[in-house]
Amino acid sequence: MRRYFELATDEYVKGRWYLDDPVDAGGRTIDDVWMFRDGRTVELHERLRLPIYRPGEPLDIEFAGVGLIPIVSERVASIFRKMAPDDVQLFPVDVEGQGASYFILNVARKVRCIDDAACREVQHFGDNEELHADRVGEYRSVIGLRIDKSKAGDARVFRLWGYDIPIIVDEEIKDALEANGIFGGTFEEV
Repeated sequence: MRRYFELATDEYVKGRWYLDDPVDAGGRTIDDVWMFRDGRTVELHERLRLPIYRPGEPLDIEFAGVGLIPIVSERVASIFRKMAPDDVQLFPVDVEGQGASYFILNVARKVRCIDDAACREVQHFGDNEELHADRVGEYRSVIGLRIDKSKAGDARVFRLWGYDIPIIVDEEIKDALEANGIFGGTFEEV
């Protein structure tokens, strides 16, 4: 059975950069900064630009702004393009002051596979929460994330139903990213 890992930014890289929310050609923040976390295909009609929130060492993977939009370098994008073309979309994006190519990584697949019993702790949104009435049954919090691998099917890269924060990759993609020397990314088995 395949092994799966959460792909995240290494917050402990000394002097790393931080990217802000993407803006359009006119410098306006896009309307829905959360659309890239929804685990579905997205239509983007213009090339976006990413301001740098805090200058520093560029990373191969960063989660930009309040929407935590995945931004990847060309070498990371090429691995996703080659190994998981049906699971992701890659949108070129201009990063302020950078000549190198970067992309918004939209994970366009969502799988319902969190193993509540194997996680250390899970909390769900209840039906008594007026503010989050549209999220009843989804996850408020997951600590010690574990998934039921048998429910992942043929997905190589995906978001989780009801808990859209993590990006999950299979072991082959993890190994390819590590072999290419991904800078600033971490992996934790789920």
